Amino acid sequence: MEKGENTMMKRNSATPLQTLPLGSTGLTVTKPAMGCLPIQRCTEEEAVRILQAAYEGGIRYFDTANAYTDSEKKIGLALADVREDIVISTKSQSLRKEGVLAHIENSLKMMKTDYIDLFQFHQIAEVPNFEDPDGAYAGALEAKARGWIRHIGFTSHRVNVAEQCIESGRFETCQFPFSYISDERDLALPGKCKKAGMGYIAMKGLAGGLLTNARACHAFMQQYDNVVPIWGIQTMEELEEWLAVAGENPAMDEELAGVIRKDRQELAGTFCRSCGYCMPCTVGIEIRNCARMNMLLRRSPWQQYMTDEWYAKMQKINECINCRACVSKCPYGLDQPSLLKYMLKDYNEFYASHKHLL
Repeated sequence: MEKGENTMMKRNSATPLQTLPLGSTGLTVTKPAMGCLPIQRCTEEEAVRILQAAYEGGIRYFDTANAYTDSEKKIGLALADVREDIVISTKSQSLRKEGVLAHIENSLKMMKTDYIDLFQFHQIAEVPNFEDPDGAYAGALEAKARGWIRHIGFTSHRVNVAEQCIESGRFETCQFPFSYISDERDLALPGKCKKAGMGYIAMKGLAGGLLTNARACHAFMQQYDNVVPIWGIQTMEELEEWLAVAGENPAMDEELAGVIRKDRQELAGTFCRSCGYCMPCTVGIEIRNCARMNMLLRRSPWQQYMTDEWYAKMQKINECINCRACVSKCPYGLDQPSLLKYMLKDYNEFYASHKHLL
């Protein structure tokens, strides 16, 4: 605890975090911001400590979702006293008006607030029906009329859907996976949002954990003056690292460009982004992680994947019935059954050659 507190005190005396307008919403947010999905894995006490330290460190934008179990509750416990100083966004996956309204009402209760700054349709697979009086969009409009929410945005993993939503003129923000290994079509989205007067929120800036150089990720994001990166944070160490990088504010140089070139070369082509659209699997395979196991083994501490639990998860791939339901749901067009079989073969070989080193 002492380490985290000392770091925060040092950060408070440093240059304040960069701020920028979130499109034409009138909201001003910090760059970076905090993604609150990971705090659902923390104890209540630890989550409150991290959230309050993030606030003390200068972060003023916190992104969560109804689907993130108790994340909203933890935000309410930690930040209710400073509600007027922060921007909160949350999300709902409901496709119906009554579901959206119920989710927003619960979000207000959990976060101990009277309003949500930004409500987002969560992981939409298609453009909402704006004319359906009982649809999700009608629910958002009703919530806005009641004063429950102030702005409406969307999140998605499908670039064609994101483009259509931007073109519709019905949304104020777009949240999309965005990192330096994104393809050209994805990289064009911030520009489309700027032209449309929309805010752009970058999720999965570490490509689901495959990118490990925080300075390179930060420098990449700094090249876009309208991009707000939300970093998923679940430990004090992660928070301290992002605040330290923000304080340093490294610009793109040859060293960092070299890191990016190397990562792009290694990660180019078809790889699993861990978006989770493919799940649940018919037979219970944890596709979102098993389908990128070769990268996890080589780009993060491999020892964590040598446990009996992970071994069993990988062997579950043998039960694949090739129903291809995951293929039909993958926004990136991956042949998941073939990819999983390759990952299992690679994992078994890696396991055999490394298990004795534990």
